[in-house]
Amino acid sequence: MLTVHVVENGVQATEQINLLETQGFTKENIYIFAHSQDRSEHLTEATETGDMGIKEQGLFDSIGNIFKSRGDELRSKFESLGLSKQEADQYEVELDKGRLVLVATNELN
Repeated sequence: MLTVHVVENGVQATEQINLLETQGFTKENIYIFAHSQDRSEHLTEATETGDMGIKEQGLFDSIGNIFKSRGDELRSKFESLGLSKQEADQYEVELDKGRLVLVATNELN
């Protein structure tokens, strides 16, 4: 099962994470995305949620992301979690607007 939520800030993200936990998702399977890599890392650390690594993306995608623009990297990460290309494009636009995107999954595809 996969669910995606768009929020405006870290406070709303924390509230949504708490709600997702009551719905059976674990923090390690909840991922926070922001357009700024620093913001993403800070929020992931502060909320103790999952970090997109080799396990989630695969070795080649992880290495390939080093050479991609931030937008391409984010879309690739969305797709590795199970979102379609169209959904990945849609949520990357939300990130461009300064919003945060939370993706929660019960299992990786």
